[in-house]
Amino acid sequence: MFRPKIPTMPTPTGHVTPPAVAEPTTVVPATQTPPPAQVAPEPSRPTVQLTPGTALALVGGGTAVVLVVGAVLVSMLLAVAITGASLAICALVIRSLVNADAKRR
Repeated sequence: MFRPKIPTMPTPTGHVTPPAVAEPTTVVPATQTPPPAQVAPEPSRPTVQLTPGTALALVGGGTAVVLVVGAVLVSMLLAVAITGASLAICALVIRSLVNADAKRR
């Protein structure tokens, strides 16, 4: 029941034809073309020059991103903590109501 069933390879039935024979072809070399004239290579990417103003802008932008992401993460953590505390208080209130109802009977 738990053993895997491995399929068996079916045997061919009927008339089986042999594979076709491939005929060899001759290779004719192409005529030689002269190499192209060498061209001065273009720079692959432009050079970036960092000035004090752009460096300050990058630092300011990075600081802003870190502050925003930190504020979002702290607010999410605070929301989870408040939700957990309110659920714990609700559980205590419901438990006390159920216990008080059981004592009256």
